[in-house]
Amino acid sequence: MKIPTTLKHKPVIVSENYENVDGRYAYNTDAKGLSLGLAQWNDRGKVDISAKVWRYTGEKWSRQSEELPLHRVLDLAILVCRAKLHFREAYRYEKLYDPENPVIDRVGLQGDAMTVAVCTDNEKIDEDIKLFSQALSNDDELIGERLFTLSRILKEMGY
Repeated sequence: MKIPTTLKHKPVIVSENYENVDGRYAYNTDAKGLSLGLAQWNDRGKVDISAKVWRYTGEKWSRQSEELPLHRVLDLAILVCRAKLHFREAYRYEKLYDPENPVIDRVGLQGDAMTVAVCTDNEKIDEDIKLFSQALSNDDELIGERLFTLSRILKEMGY
């Protein structure tokens, strides 16, 4: 299925077969494509690149399609990596985290730091963190394959 090119987001680089590789939703997903392109929020004279997940309901392109600036896509990747790293050692904690120190890390970015922490404001955090940990473990092969691929490409780029 071809990603639309007549909408506000202007695709430049696309993956139009994303539905075949959408993790455990592969071949049964409404996420039909991914694109990198010119952001829909661009003002005259100002151009931003965004990433977009294109969802299709079977009848039309969905308003739930998501568009993110590239730095947020990378920030989410950093968050996923930091979470995976935390859960490698989380078994050491009775609750899978330290309630006295829920901050997992401070990742330096742009002269400040992105705080990565367990959400203790969630009233069901003790139950939810166990479910999260199990789901992360269940998807370890899917996530691991993508992280390995990302690592290989980053190395090719000199990072």
